[in-house]
Order: sequence, then C-alpha cells, then structure tokens
Amino acid sequence: MLETKEMVQIIAKSCDEKQAEKIVVLDMENISLVADYFLICHASNTRQVQAIAKAVKDLMEENDVAISHMEGYDQGKWIIIDTGFVLCHIFQEEERSFYNLERLWGDASKIPLQIGHED
Repeated sequence: MLETKEMVQIIAKSCDEKQAEKIVVLDMENISLVADYFLICHASNTRQVQAIAKAVKDLMEENDVAISHMEGYDQGKWIIIDTGFVLCHIFQEEERSFYNLERLWGDASKIPLQIGHED
C-alpha cells in the first residue's frame, strides 16, 4: 500500500504526463474530514479532462489503491476521484475558475510537488 504523500506525488505526476495544467496540492489534514489532501488541476476540454481522470484511476488500480468514488466522468467538466486519502479534482479551466477551490480552502497550505514542470 502506498503512503499518502507518495500517492499524492504519483497522482500529480500522472496528471502532469497527461498535460494537466496548474497542478496544486492542498494539505487538508487539519482542515477537512473529507480527505488528507486535495489535488486540483485543469485541462482545456472534456476529452483531456477525461483522459487525465482515466490515467489517475488506472494508475491507482495498478498500485492496488481502491477508488472509493469517482464522479463527473461522463460530463467531463469537473471529475472528482476519491482514494479515501486524496481527493483529486480535475476541471475544465472555466469550471476551475468558477469554483475556485484554492480560494475556498485558502487556509490549507500548498504541498510542493516533484514533477517535471510546475505552473
């Protein structure tokens, strides 16, 4: 079983490899009961949002991490993948701007990522 911090890095790397933009990880451990971390990113269209979500889901399954819930895949505007510890939010850019989770959860500190490039 992956450690939660390792899981966050793997998910971020998977999103990055599928050209997700502005990948941000928020430490939610002392802020929310929903998850330890929120990973937030966006893409420019439905197909790319779905491709990122599928890559994350497949990668978690390859690492024996059960996805407890996945929502929004068919619409492809805002997909949420819940691993129990990490809540991965994959948006279309417009939706991300509208919901602005980074501002909503402004008390959360950002976790540095170890991926190829960060926006």
